[in-house]
Amino acid sequence: MSFSILSPSSNAEDWVRTHLGEFCEPFGDWTASERFRGGRTAALSALESFKVRGYAATRNEVLPISSRGASQLSPYIRHGLLTLGEAWEHVSTAPDHDRDKFRDELLWQEYTRHMYSRIGTHLADSLRYQPPERPNAQGWGERNTMACLDFALAELETDGWVPNQMRMWLASHWTVREGAHWQAGEREMYRQLLDGSYANRAGWQWTIGSATGRPYGFSRWQVTKRAPALCNECPSRHSCPIEQWPDEPQLDEATHRVELRKGQNPPHEPLLPIIDASRSPEAVWITAESLGDSDPALTAHPDLPALFIFDTPLLRKLSLHPRRLAFLSECLADLALRREVHVGIGNPVELLRSINVAVTAAPVPGFRSRSVQISPAAVYPWPWLAPISDAPLSSFSAWRRALPSSLATASLRRQQRQKRRR
Repeated sequence: MSFSILSPSSNAEDWVRTHLGEFCEPFGDWTASERFRGGRTAALSALESFKVRGYAATRNEVLPISSRGASQLSPYIRHGLLTLGEAWEHVSTAPDHDRDKFRDELLWQEYTRHMYSRIGTHLADSLRYQPPERPNAQGWGERNTMACLDFALAELETDGWVPNQMRMWLASHWTVREGAHWQAGEREMYRQLLDGSYANRAGWQWTIGSATGRPYGFSRWQVTKRAPALCNECPSRHSCPIEQWPDEPQLDEATHRVELRKGQNPPHEPLLPIIDASRSPEAVWITAESLGDSDPALTAHPDLPALFIFDTPLLRKLSLHPRRLAFLSECLADLALRREVHVGIGNPVELLRSINVAVTAAPVPGFRSRSVQISPAAVYPWPWLAPISDAPLSSFSAWRRALPSSLATASLRRQQRQKRRR
């Protein structure tokens, strides 16, 4: 197998269809997302355009789209085109309430990354409780019967992204109301979302109650509040199947509860660079977690070419929507405008074993297993917003209380003061 040099003018859709089409066979739509184009250039433009004023009041709005306060930065953060630290600093002069609410959302993203890094594939297991499942459950059911679900799914399938409010609708309807297997619903969204990450399983588990025991109940009330136009045009508006709150499900304790206490599941990622002085890096291996110019390994070796591998064993397993692969191709083409980029298609272990590479340690189990076999010449720490530690993962609040004081938002500091007074 050999590497090819990616041309900055490559058409992402055509490139994916030609080189990766066999891994996207279930999908017939090859159109890249028009709302989200890949690359650091697009990411910086999106960050500059995001105004956080009013975020606390509008972040959950769905319609009209002009009223949405969601930042829409998640695809860029997911792939390291923006760091959480850059997003954190971007809002430093914003009104306190909006700044704190947005920063809390950034910390939630960091918390889910910590969870996935530390417990790995166990995040696919129900953490504390097992939601009930019904035989032959339909998940999102038939199309064209509920305007709210149709709208959410159409946006997901067109843009590869939906705001968090609609993700909660979809997850809750799939599991809490319909009783479908939650891992199957999470996997379907993962295949479609440009920001799809196994760390997102934490959000699914919070929504359906498997993490907390308190599921989010999706009903017409949320749709009327966040997107009233959908109810007005819905074919089921006079016989709404979600008119009432869903019945409170009976949650049984999970068969194998994941240990989330402090000191359990210590971090695996290095906190300092690991350099093999006997070998000089020939290239920088970049991964789907870290495609931006600020990747630590890229920064440390500005004159070396970047290597990216479309991991064919993994792609065959994941069966991602072509839109996700087009987004990655756009990221690579944008990076190639500023430095030499080589692309390989195959097994990363086979392609990189004979090359001395520098790499940033991605906080995912797949990276660790491949890195051991590849044996990089230099490994650089992941650029965490909150330093990874053995802090408790039992809840977001517990994890957040263990953060350095520099990352405590004003709202958290108030909670801490109130707790001390009690």
